[in-house]
Amino acid sequence: MEKHTNESQSRARYLRLSTHKSKRVLEQIKGKKYNEARLILEFMPYRASKIIIKVLESALNNLEQKQSNKINREKVQIINTFVDKGPILKRFKARAQGRAFPIHKPTCHITIKLKI
Repeated sequence: MEKHTNESQSRARYLRLSTHKSKRVLEQIKGKKYNEARLILEFMPYRASKIIIKVLESALNNLEQKQSNKINREKVQIINTFVDKGPILKRFKARAQGRAFPIHKPTCHITIKLKI
């Protein structure tokens, strides 16, 4: 018989967000219950919160796939959240007198781990 673990994770990679701005949002939900974290993210004014909601839902769906029966969402807790730095997209902006200024567009990878 196969043993099911009570943990799951979800990862979103190559997101066009800064790691600093994403981490600010993720620190608010670390260690909270799923329903509470979802409510906090719904009312946050940051762009990163919409993406983090999708990653959180994906982690919950992964957990439901591992379990054979229906999961009580009130018992699901966020164990860990973290952001890794992704590759930086390097672009140039034309400036006066034929000069060019570099523009760095950061990317990040967001990981969320859940448990029952």
